[in-house]
Amino acid sequence: MTFREKAEILDADGIRRALVRVAHEVVERNKGGEGLVLVGIRRRGVPLAARLASILKEIEGLEVPLGILDITLYRDDLASRRDQPTVHSTRVPFDIEGKRVVLVDDVLYTGRTVRAALDALMDLGRPECIQLAVLIDRGHRELPIRADYVGKNLPTSRKELVRVRLTETDGEDRVVIEEPEAG
Repeated sequence: MTFREKAEILDADGIRRALVRVAHEVVERNKGGEGLVLVGIRRRGVPLAARLASILKEIEGLEVPLGILDITLYRDDLASRRDQPTVHSTRVPFDIEGKRVVLVDDVLYTGRTVRAALDALMDLGRPECIQLAVLIDRGHRELPIRADYVGKNLPTSRKELVRVRLTETDGEDRVVIEEPEAG
């Protein structure tokens, strides 16, 4: 099935504003940054977490440790996939025991990616709490998971795709909705 762009939801400035708002919410909810760590879910959650860390340093002077989480082996669809996914490394160079972990991803949809990420995190230790920050929440949950911090809520149909494009991975900053081409 081929898709065509239906609408641009966020441009580079919109993404930046959403992340600044999320960073302020993180600081407010956590009463600062003591014991706070950021963990980005591979692929686009990683640059978003890095951007959040940079914003937190800029607005609050906080040096928040940053980790990278690969959830490939924790996915619940591994057996049903035709192609075998590439496993990348998880790099969490700090102990998460007793920490307040902010898990970062680009799009929250069914909740299955976050479920896999929670399993992966728990294998690394027992944090005080895990909070979820996403750039886009598009609804259609299949699991009882919700984000603590949302850059933009974006109601969509199940037929549509939400594409987050980031400079670090795609050469540009944009969020677009794509729909199936008729025909």
